[in-house]
Amino acid sequence: MNVLFVASEVAPFAKTGGLGDVAAALPRALAAQKRGHDVRIVMPMYGRIKGAEAAELVIREVSLELGSTRVVFSVHAAPLPGTTVPVYFVHCAGLYGRQGIYTTDHDEHLRFALLSWAALSICQRLGFRPDVVHANDWQTALLPLLLRSVFAWDRLFAQTRTVLTIHNIGHQGSFDARVLSDIGLAQSAHHFHQDQLREGRINFLLTGLLYANAITTVSPTYAREIQRPEHGVGLDAYLRERSSVLFGILNGIDEGEWSPETDEKIPHRYSVDDLSGKELNKQALLAAAGLPYVHEVPVIGIVSRLAWQKGFDLCFEVLPRLLARRSTQLVVLGTGEPQYEQLFSTLARRFPKQVAYLSAFSEPMAHLIEAGSDMFLMPSRYEPCGLNQMYSLRYGTPPIVHRTGGLADTVAPFDRSTARGNGFVFEHFDETGLTFALTQALKTWGSGTGADRATWQKLQANGMRSSFGWDERVAAYEMVYRMVAPGR
Repeated sequence: MNVLFVASEVAPFAKTGGLGDVAAALPRALAAQKRGHDVRIVMPMYGRIKGAEAAELVIREVSLELGSTRVVFSVHAAPLPGTTVPVYFVHCAGLYGRQGIYTTDHDEHLRFALLSWAALSICQRLGFRPDVVHANDWQTALLPLLLRSVFAWDRLFAQTRTVLTIHNIGHQGSFDARVLSDIGLAQSAHHFHQDQLREGRINFLLTGLLYANAITTVSPTYAREIQRPEHGVGLDAYLRERSSVLFGILNGIDEGEWSPETDEKIPHRYSVDDLSGKELNKQALLAAAGLPYVHEVPVIGIVSRLAWQKGFDLCFEVLPRLLARRSTQLVVLGTGEPQYEQLFSTLARRFPKQVAYLSAFSEPMAHLIEAGSDMFLMPSRYEPCGLNQMYSLRYGTPPIVHRTGGLADTVAPFDRSTARGNGFVFEHFDETGLTFALTQALKTWGSGTGADRATWQKLQANGMRSSFGWDERVAAYEMVYRMVAPGR
């Protein structure tokens, strides 16, 4: 099939989270020789793009009249690293030449409306006839409507169908309805949700949900959760109406990059059959973090954006009590909202031999925390999919998680009596729940020696033998593509 994949971020060129990883990994898997798909990616050329220095100009100065707005852009292309998949960068310095990928600027609606317009214009100029246009999140959610309205005249798209993936329903792209005249869709106002239009607003993501041929999200549990009011963020009723074409497909991870057996970002490689290197990585992690190493003391790792969604509100009371009562160490990597940065900074000052807080993001340190920690804390309030818990399982670092979204789909509670399960799970999002899961983890760790060590190694092996690669996931996307474009 011919697949046009459009996203606001694609790793390694631009990335703020899981979307960037998926927007690289899924096209890479789809384009594998054995599958035979022709995949093209479209993304903005931001001011701080990484690794696109060799991009070549392929389309010069396209002018679009978007109602009251005239936009001129050009297109550069470079291969997705490790593949022949072309990535087409939409170059428009006035809209994308900024420090951040996402902004709160007055023209945010135009920045991403242009991405959708440009993606289809690129197809026209290159003669690429997509069977499927795969849109991602609100930033590209106008694509299904554009194909049914403004671009409907072009026979190039006569057989084109659309798939929209929701990576996080909390971000919807809601704007004042007056922006329709800025983005070339004033004549298509009747296609937008009329109740919202009367209220003077439009919602990019809702518009995509109404017109996409199929909707996917990034885990089976999240697909169910977003159809309920407590997780649907106002869109649950529309998703229930479209439940027959809504699919939850768990994200995968790049098992080439995230493998303790081959990872060049960690000082000591190891495997499920030889875990000796993991203890050496623990020593290296604690040395890098400035903490003392004691074999019997477990290290809890955190690598996260420090945000409300990630559930760190539960930690304000729970972690100080834990650290005061138990011989436990904590290494935290991440930045975000001030109250959470303050939390971990305060813990590091109060428990200088137990806690290290690294207020930054470092890919090598993220790998070292996964490899060197004994357990990984991920208490997310909600988590559409989550990748770090899969990295942790792969690295023999049992995760401690709240049962939600993709965490529920990947982490099963460990049962000492049967030696089944791969982590520690709490059902209710409250301090009691988090305390329960941490207590279970530390009880299972025990002294870290003897029979406790054997039990812990069984738990590690359960996680390390799990498969989270994209080969298992891409077939589900192919099924959806064939459903919406049955002639191919």
